[in-house]
Amino acid sequence: MDKDKIIQTLILLTQAAGVSGDEQEPAAVAAGCLEPYVTRLHRDLSGNLIGFKEGAGGLEAPSLLIAAHIDEIGAMVTKIDRGFIRFTPVGGLDPRTLLGQAVEVHGRQRLKGVIGARPPHLLTRKERQQELKIEDLYIDLGLEQEQASRQVQVGDYISLDQPLLVMAAGDCLAGKALDNRSGVASLIFCAAELAEVRHYCHVYFVATVQEEVGVRGAITASYGLAPDLAVAVDVTHGLAPGIPEEDGFELGGGPVIGIGPNFHPVLVEQLKVLAREHHLPYQVEPVPGPASTDSRAIQISREGIPSTLLSIPLRYMHSTVEMLNADDLLLTGRLLGYFARSIDLSLVEGLKCI
Repeated sequence: MDKDKIIQTLILLTQAAGVSGDEQEPAAVAAGCLEPYVTRLHRDLSGNLIGFKEGAGGLEAPSLLIAAHIDEIGAMVTKIDRGFIRFTPVGGLDPRTLLGQAVEVHGRQRLKGVIGARPPHLLTRKERQQELKIEDLYIDLGLEQEQASRQVQVGDYISLDQPLLVMAAGDCLAGKALDNRSGVASLIFCAAELAEVRHYCHVYFVATVQEEVGVRGAITASYGLAPDLAVAVDVTHGLAPGIPEEDGFELGGGPVIGIGPNFHPVLVEQLKVLAREHHLPYQVEPVPGPASTDSRAIQISREGIPSTLLSIPLRYMHSTVEMLNADDLLLTGRLLGYFARSIDLSLVEGLKCI
């Protein structure tokens, strides 16, 4: 799978609307992409998409879980106010990024809308100095109250509407839901790599649901599958003006390996060794507290699952112009593949000796 193919995969994934709790569309896209590379594929009762790739080790072989969440931030209808739609966030919507954005309201049919607010000309001086709040915003569908009430009801989902942009140099991409469809794309890339080689361990590729509202899919998937070890794949902050170097990572600098209490030191070291051995650039992120990713849920599932975290640097997180470098996505998928191929019984036994 080359860069052009992975970019096309990412376009398909990001254009599917999948707000937390309503991930059917992107899960169907991911299933179509994963199916050629796995032994079997299903969705569990929580909605997680699970692809199983059988290893060569037979019954005694350990199992590896690779998880990337497939849901995205969005909103939900709370009120129809004279034809205008009031809404509440689903996940971490930033009001600063919303004014003027195009959206789709998932009513009886998909309805195009735009997010509006009172224009600055009609605000008092004090109001112009205040921070914009969700309560100040509404969605304009261009419909009257009666028309809107026939098409929309309280509880309908609202997704952001933004195509994926290929930037000038061709390496960087910007759009919505790259947190974390990029992780899902790297998971698919890894599956394609493993389809061409022999590996000892069994691998579960899991596109988890509802991460943005409490890592819920990771909780149920890790409990149900009970793997011997796991890697979560997500995004982290990319360097940009105003972001301190210790809080951001270079786009194009390779995947970011998490270090901290959530992450098993043997697995962290294994990722570093493999990256150096195969001449893959990587970066390191200290995470002293609980990680705000699926890795947090996986680590404390059942009696504990040794786990680690790979992150893709991403600028403008939780906006419609999230930006990444496609090379980081490919490097993440490749490192995941080398990691899966390195797992044997001796490595898993060594996880108990720290």
